[in-house]
Amino acid sequence: MRIPIASYRLQFEPNFGFSQAGEIVDYLKELGISDLYASPIFLSRPGSTHGYDVVDPREINPELGGWEGFVTLAERIKGAGMGWIQDIVPNHMAFDSRNPFLGDVLENGPNSRFHRYFDIDWDHYYEAVRGKVLVPFLASYFSEALENGDIRLEFGEDGFQISYGFFRFPVRPESYPKILTPHLAPLRRKLGEDHPDFIKLLGILYILKTLPGEATEQERYEQLKFVKHTLAEMYQNRDVRKAFDQTVEVFNGTRGRPESFNALESLLAEQWFRLSFWKVACEEINYRRFFTINDLIALNASEAEVFRETHSLILQLLSRGLITGLRLDHVDSIYLPGDYMVRLRQETGEEVYILAEKILTGGEELPDWPIQGTTGYDFLPVVNGVFCKAESEKRFSEIYAAFSGLKEDYDALRRSKKRLIVDKHMFGDINNLAHLLKTLISRHRYGSDITMDSLKQSLAAIMVGYPVYRTYIGPGNGREADFRTMRAAVSAARRENPALLHELDFIEKILLLRFEEHIGEKERGEYLHFVMRFQQYTGTLMAKGVEDTLFYVYNRLLSLNEVGGEPDRFGLDLDKFHDFNGQRQKKWPHAMNATATHDTKRGEDVRARLNVLSEIPREWARRIRTWKRINRVHRGTLGRRKVPDTNDEYFFYQTLVGVYPPCGEIGDEFRNRIKDYFIKAVREAKVHTAWLRSDEEYEKAFLHFIEATLDAGTQNPFWEEFLPFQRMVAWFGILNSLGQALIKVTAPGVPDFYQGTELWDFSLVDPDNRRPVDFPYRKKLLKKMREKENSDLPGLISGLLTDPSSGAIKMYLVHRALQQRSQRPEIFNQGEYHPLLVQGKHHHRVIAFARTLNSRRVVTVVPRLLTGLVEEGQWPMGEDIWEDTGLDLEERDQVWHNVLTGEALTNREHWRLGHLLNNFPVALLVNKNMQRDDKYDH
Repeated sequence: MRIPIASYRLQFEPNFGFSQAGEIVDYLKELGISDLYASPIFLSRPGSTHGYDVVDPREINPELGGWEGFVTLAERIKGAGMGWIQDIVPNHMAFDSRNPFLGDVLENGPNSRFHRYFDIDWDHYYEAVRGKVLVPFLASYFSEALENGDIRLEFGEDGFQISYGFFRFPVRPESYPKILTPHLAPLRRKLGEDHPDFIKLLGILYILKTLPGEATEQERYEQLKFVKHTLAEMYQNRDVRKAFDQTVEVFNGTRGRPESFNALESLLAEQWFRLSFWKVACEEINYRRFFTINDLIALNASEAEVFRETHSLILQLLSRGLITGLRLDHVDSIYLPGDYMVRLRQETGEEVYILAEKILTGGEELPDWPIQGTTGYDFLPVVNGVFCKAESEKRFSEIYAAFSGLKEDYDALRRSKKRLIVDKHMFGDINNLAHLLKTLISRHRYGSDITMDSLKQSLAAIMVGYPVYRTYIGPGNGREADFRTMRAAVSAARRENPALLHELDFIEKILLLRFEEHIGEKERGEYLHFVMRFQQYTGTLMAKGVEDTLFYVYNRLLSLNEVGGEPDRFGLDLDKFHDFNGQRQKKWPHAMNATATHDTKRGEDVRARLNVLSEIPREWARRIRTWKRINRVHRGTLGRRKVPDTNDEYFFYQTLVGVYPPCGEIGDEFRNRIKDYFIKAVREAKVHTAWLRSDEEYEKAFLHFIEATLDAGTQNPFWEEFLPFQRMVAWFGILNSLGQALIKVTAPGVPDFYQGTELWDFSLVDPDNRRPVDFPYRKKLLKKMREKENSDLPGLISGLLTDPSSGAIKMYLVHRALQQRSQRPEIFNQGEYHPLLVQGKHHHRVIAFARTLNSRRVVTVVPRLLTGLVEEGQWPMGEDIWEDTGLDLEERDQVWHNVLTGEALTNREHWRLGHLLNNFPVALLVNKNMQRDDKYDH
């Protein structure tokens, strides 16, 4: 199997396609990257900036360069000796008329060959959507949209369609006679009975009349193709065109005459879809979505036929060696994730590198899936947490509570925000689960008196108390950890809902698969199906309630509010850090090490800055009080509310400290980024405003506060107080960032670099983190660095230390460390992980570990928690700083080399931190046994 040295994530979109990526292949190779890690490249909605709204996974997106562009880039990647990890979307597709599978379903209903491809409840308990697919995309109520003329009948090459905005939905063929018949007589008079087009029309009507009869699936599709082709030919006749256009015009009614829309309403009632106001989906949805996004419809990815069709191109690309690895998006919503991955492994073979996007929380372990590990959301909070000072938690909590006025603890907030999502966004999903369960338990004596309302409450309560994203109880039962999680969730529901004890006890037996002995296999299978369905939604609730709501409300320290993180866990001690890495090397040595992704809430270097605040709580408290006093004149008033509220204001100050540009200047672009971000943030928080129902007055007042605060005029005293503090935090953030980058490269796992993060990354949540990357600048910078590296390494290092704000020092560190991985991949892939003992006065400020394979060793030394050790602008280097602090290493009598500086270490004294960190703020050491073929050997 090809194990990547390091991956580099590229976000493909129409303005950055395959040709643009081809221009940076050599640069990535020179940087030390071994594998391109590509966002979805398959046919998606026009203009998609992320690729997760796939409309056809069997086609390469022409907006990125199409098949030719892809092959050209793939061959160039291959020629450079690099691999290609491809992000795929097995769980969902775009709910879009350009989706050929879904379009066919909307047109043909149960007669569609793709009828079971999508997770649709065709036998829904609500009659209005039974036998149909809900289409919840109307911006107004159905009656308003209809009578305003927003919903229209159209005719084109693909036959008759219903249009709404950019949506196009095919009319079922059985409805064509209703459209065509009214003008049969006028056409007979106009054309004559013997006219070829009139005869064709009669033939078409006969075919359509007999279509629902005995035709096979293939015959049906051939007949439909003939009908549409013939109608399109007939439409070229001026008289036929006029008749068709008049028919369409009549159906489309006249505004101001409600009765004129009766024909179109009647036609719509016959379709395999039901158009509705978008909010209807919150309560009456009959298809599974990606999270709560109406226009992303879930696939039945566990079905063999669906797998074959949607993975046909992916498997072809693998078999041809055009891609070498896969990243599986959002596996937790798949009905049987484990079975899906087993099938994928069987189809791809053992040589394909496979990762799953899986978020682990609360000490949860990855199931024993046939993959190489996760995409790194478990690594991110570990490396982030070790730079957060855990001892400051109590003081930081007091500061946050005093400033924000927020009194609820984290657990209470988590439950309330998950409850909010259930009530406002997932009520329809809970309804569906409750009706499914009600059907089963109503025939059981112990469940016969459980009402629908109490079922909904009970299921919601269990989901709200879920401590992880999902469990994997299924055929063949599950892991004991999954049963423990389920019991814990039910126990939490009991504590919160004592009036539902009977219901919760009964449901717990079902969820734990504790069936009565007399229950037959068929009924057991039905109960198991309910359990599988239930587990598909717990991850959605966790993601929407915690990641996309709570993380914008509980703002104690924003560096901890990250995907995969748990903000109530303030910092991570060194023992737990080393334990995580040791276990990772033993169980998942080839998982991904990520510090930034397309989904992270803020850039990796923003978090590095914010972690500095954990070291200086007293100064932080003083500063925010001062800023609040200065800026109170800018706060607006809405009734009794102040805008922003103090929690949002606290969020604002942290964000500004984290993202303020290193150049020290802000312009309109920065201001607009901040304003766009905070509108998104306060809507995600769902406290004063929300996506479902925005409060324009609150948002307008908040924007005024931001604009006034960011005013760079000479009369703004805020900057005098803010900038000196921010510069100090930024300095120590640089030190944290360098340590974080080196750990990512050298710890167990495959280091991944999100596009552009080889320099400082001060981006915010998407779409801010998908802004264009200046690759020409990076290429020039690396070229100059390589030239200087080979001619004057000490001079290069001196220059980097003199001007760290450019980010070149981070690029240098990444490049040098990746060269070591590239030259000796076996020690990073297979080498054991050993924490190193640090002794002396400042031992708690040092992270040190070794990667060992036989007699070869690589040692990483990274300082942390440095605000009490050095001053702003001072590097943590030299004997005066580190005093008696040093490493205890058995082989220190050997000759070692610091590959970041080219220095040789030859005696015991050199293992003192003052020697190791004498010319660079972090160290990467290799012993002599590894150095014999090293071009950096001096």
